[in-house]
This record gives sequence, structure tokens and C-alpha cells, in this order.
Amino acid sequence: MAQTTTTTTALKSPESLIRERPRVGRFALAMRRLRRSPVGLIGAVIVVAVVIAAIFAPALAPHNPTRLQLGRRFLPPVWMEGGSWAYWLGTDQLGRDIWSRILYGSQISVFVGVASSIFSGIIGVLIGLVAGFYGKLVDSFLSRVVDTFLAIPFIVLALAVAGVLGPGLLNLIIVLTVTGWVTYARVVRGEVLAVKERDYIMAARVIGQQNWKIALSHILPNVAASVIVLTTLNVATTIIAESSLSFLGLGVDSRTVTWGSMLADGREHIATSWWMATFPGLAITITVLGIIFVGDWLRDVLDPKMKE
Repeated sequence: MAQTTTTTTALKSPESLIRERPRVGRFALAMRRLRRSPVGLIGAVIVVAVVIAAIFAPALAPHNPTRLQLGRRFLPPVWMEGGSWAYWLGTDQLGRDIWSRILYGSQISVFVGVASSIFSGIIGVLIGLVAGFYGKLVDSFLSRVVDTFLAIPFIVLALAVAGVLGPGLLNLIIVLTVTGWVTYARVVRGEVLAVKERDYIMAARVIGQQNWKIALSHILPNVAASVIVLTTLNVATTIIAESSLSFLGLGVDSRTVTWGSMLADGREHIATSWWMATFPGLAITITVLGIIFVGDWLRDVLDPKMKE
């Protein structure tokens, strides 16, 4: 009997052995790859920290970020002579705490970056999906629209739209949405052109499925991975764009704390009070790097060729 059992086990096909191997869930696989990726892990820690700072800024900030204390103007960081632990990153020209302002500034950067990326992603994906799926005259017309937007330098287009709409949080999101959808449209169009020629798309056409159902049910899921990675990287680009517009005075209202406005305030005092511009600049740099690191990790996780 033991011999029969051994023989049966030995005669199992490779396919049956593969089926018997326990499957690893997508989330567990993603976490495993994250632990194996030091860069991705660092990026995830940075992104989580920035999100926590943005959500809990009122609880974490030791001071009111807009409170004027003229008697504490230009206090240096705590490790320099004259520094204080109460203002461990120093104060600005109006005595406002730099650390508290960085925490509150993260709220605008995170919200604007995520919101504008979502809106521009929706617009760009729809346009790219329609252009790539229908082709011919529709593709030609929409492609020329995309080329027109690409021909205009980003900062020129952003300044033009911001100049017309004026400063404000909603207007800033509109500006970044108008200038950010083009990349989505171009990437999605290229992927749709490749996907729609596959056999299962042809089969769906043969059995009479409607075009909108084919596009949403069969094509869109196949380009979702690229859209997710592109959205992650677009958040980083948008944070830089928001800081640039705020630096130029075309971002949100001047009373609202942003990293870009902090850079603008510190520009005039960079020679004597370097911390006013340095720490907001570091906040922007670290946040953008963290998001880029997470985007690289997502690219590896969502790449169908990277399977374990």
C-alpha cells in the first residue's frame, strides 16, 4: 500500500503540482516586494509621514503658523547660537514658527497634488481611451489637441491660466488639472492602440458587445497599471508645480501657508536667515523623492513581467 501511494505521488503531472502550490495574494506579494526594496520602503515611510503631518498638523504643530511675534523675528535653529527648543527650526521675518508652517504647508501640497492628479487623470484617461479606441478622425483630432498643449511650455500655460483665474485653492487645482491631463491622454492612447488589436478584443466585437462596454470592461483594466504609476509620479510633479506657482504669488491666497510661499518669503533673507528657505525646500525635495520612490515600487509590483 505504501508503495502504491509513493508511485501515485511520483506520477503527478507538473501542472497538478503547480496548482497545489499555495497562491500568494496580490497584497501579500506587494508587501513582500516592498520589504525587499529599500528604496520603495524609504519612499513609503516618507509618504506616510507626510500624509500624517498633513492630517494631524493642528495637533502636531507647537505654534499657530500665522501668529505674528515680532519680538522673536529671525530666531535661528536650535543648534545655532541664539536658538530655542520652542522654535527648533527657527522663525521667519515675522516671528512665525518655521516647523509649524511646514506642517501646515503639507496640507496644501498633499491636497492639491492628489486632487489635481485625480481630476487630470480622469480627463486624460477618457480622452486617451476615446482617441485610441475609435482611431481615424477622432484620434487625429484629439491627437492634434494634445500636441497643441504639449507645444506650449508648462509654466507659460500655467501662468496664463492662473493669471486669468487669479489666486485661490480651487483655481490652483483647475490650473494644474488643465496643464496635467495631456500626459495621461498620450500614454493611455498609446496603450489602447496596442491592446485593442488583441484576440479577446476581436472576440468581444464578434459576439456583438457594444463599444463602450469593450472599452470599459476589457481595455481600461489593461491600462490601469500604467495609469496608477503615472498618477503617483504626477502627484510629485504637481507638488513642484504648486510650489512654483505659490512662489510666484499665483497659488492659493497669501494668508494660507504653503511651502512655495515660504520659499518666496525666505528668498530675500537667504544670506542672513538661510533656514527660512532651506527647510521648506528640503520638505519639498524629500516629499517628491518619497513619492517617486513609491512610484518606482508600484511600477515593479504592477509589471506583469515581474512575477514570483
